[in-house]
Amino acid sequence: MTDINEFIIEEPKEFYDDKRDFTTLEAWQKCRIVKLFFYKKILPHLPEEEKFNLAIQIRKAAVSTTANISEGYGKYHYREGIQFYRISRGSLYELKDHLLSCYDFDYIENNLKDEGLNLIESAKVTLNGYINYVKKKVDVNKGR
Repeated sequence: MTDINEFIIEEPKEFYDDKRDFTTLEAWQKCRIVKLFFYKKILPHLPEEEKFNLAIQIRKAAVSTTANISEGYGKYHYREGIQFYRISRGSLYELKDHLLSCYDFDYIENNLKDEGLNLIESAKVTLNGYINYVKKKVDVNKGR
């Protein structure tokens, strides 16, 4: 019989804080707001013919914003994490394009477009700040 304890991997104590994880990151929190905005306020406005096209693209990009931050946060090395944070940023830009498409196709009104653009911009600025913070950590640790 296998002992379950042999599968437990302890995180290095110097990096672990049981009161912090990806959900405590402001960048993740803002991307979560963007994700919820698209799911609750944009997707319901799409016509049936967009169910297997634009709606799927929006769902994938919206979920990607938070999922990639959480995956990057879980990586052991800062440099690995940065790749995932950049993917999250790319998903924010993709959502901006989808939002503008929804407006251009008359699926949403101007007020929803503006609300979405503001949420995306706020998340993008915060995520860029977090990427720069992590990049500095990489630069500091290069000499080690």
